[in-house]
Amino acid sequence: MLKNFEKPKSEDKDALKAEIKELKERLKMQQQLIRDAKLPVLVLVEGWAAAGKGSLINEWISEIDPRFYNVVSPVVLPEKEERYPFLYQYAKSIPENGKIMFMDSGWMEGAVRKYLRRDITKDQYKARIRSVNEFERQLRDAGYLVLKIFVHISKEEQFRRISALREDPATEWRVTEDDLWQHREYDKFLETYNQFMEKTEEAAKWHIMDGSRRKMSVRDSLKLLVKKIDKALEEGKYNGEPFEEDFPLLSMPKLAEVDLSPTIEDEEYKKQLKKLQKRLSELHNIIYRKKIPVILCYEGWDAAGKGGNIRRVAYPLDPRGFDVMPIASPLPHELARQYLWRFWIRLPRTGHVAIFDRTWYGRVMVERLEGFCTENDWKRAYNEINEFERQLTDWGAVVLKFWIHIDPETQLARFTDRQNTPEKQWKITEEDWRNRDKWPQYEVAVDEMLEKTSTENAPWFIIESNDKKYARIRTLEIIVDALERACEEQLERGLV
Repeated sequence: MLKNFEKPKSEDKDALKAEIKELKERLKMQQQLIRDAKLPVLVLVEGWAAAGKGSLINEWISEIDPRFYNVVSPVVLPEKEERYPFLYQYAKSIPENGKIMFMDSGWMEGAVRKYLRRDITKDQYKARIRSVNEFERQLRDAGYLVLKIFVHISKEEQFRRISALREDPATEWRVTEDDLWQHREYDKFLETYNQFMEKTEEAAKWHIMDGSRRKMSVRDSLKLLVKKIDKALEEGKYNGEPFEEDFPLLSMPKLAEVDLSPTIEDEEYKKQLKKLQKRLSELHNIIYRKKIPVILCYEGWDAAGKGGNIRRVAYPLDPRGFDVMPIASPLPHELARQYLWRFWIRLPRTGHVAIFDRTWYGRVMVERLEGFCTENDWKRAYNEINEFERQLTDWGAVVLKFWIHIDPETQLARFTDRQNTPEKQWKITEEDWRNRDKWPQYEVAVDEMLEKTSTENAPWFIIESNDKKYARIRTLEIIVDALERACEEQLERGLV
């Protein structure tokens, strides 16, 4: 890696110039092929301050169509100012199918600087490395070409460039305190960059460019980019075996084994509802002050009572501190990205609550059964979802998942009531009846989903909802208990 990097020998400038021109033309031609093949390309450019990352990107984009690429430079924020998970700012920026995204510094810089500043612990740093490997693998498996480049210069070369920038009033602003700190701690950064690169090559290899030889780095990086695009266009989407990790799973009953007889009397319901909603309102204030994010996930049978359940949970919350996310069929710009993207961009800030009415679990239910994704896609999704939810809980989120459960007879009665009641008819569609005919297939898929994704950090709860009022109280009890425990655990760790 960086420690063993050998500088290439000088080459003829005119020959380099001619080769660069030819490679730019090839990249320009490839852009149309990328669009036709709907190949998403993400090029991550990391490297030393003043190494020339921006100049390199400018050379790449000089001849290609600006409608079909984007350049992103994620801001590296102090940890206390970050309100979202570590990968949020990178995940939300991934390109659509058929487009190229060039990222000027990204998850490598976002992890290494925090670690060397001791803003995050060693364990948190390790978790970020694991998240990076998961993120890159998920992109690769979804058909993305991920190309990672590190622009390398020596400490002496960096000193010369930083000095030149600071001496010119027009460019002095480009040198930040972080850049100067990196230069002072060059050896420490070199060691950490090297380790990070060695530990994040599972799905996408690192490629080192010599930033001290600008023309050669432009030629070499263009040659690499053109070669990788040609290979990706030739081979098509990655179709390897689904990756599986042993997550600590909770034992879950089959849906057919769940006793749906529990009920609650009206007076007891009113009493418990008032009590629990009052406590939830109090806890909402506490989690806001403690900056604990909360993610509540609702899935369940049609007519099971998800909407009414959500309303009782949302009612006591401060409207400034929560959002309900109704998830429908993905829109075209959502279908054009990795399937978790539309959930990454909907995550709550710290201290806020996000309630998802339908979730990323559509991948292993409706998309699986309706043929909207391949068998490899939905089989791979169990592990991807577990990884995604672990990243959320590593961030500090409380993640609770509810399957609102009824039996077929109760569903039929509710469908019939909706069909025969004018003011309720909008709630029933032909698709609902069609899905009901597939109850046995959906039950098999849900049982497998519960079995493979109810983890210790993000558990599933099957909510008995033949009696909607009982289901609401049961859900509120689970939420209140989980939030109280989260606040207590934070207090025990001294994070107040």
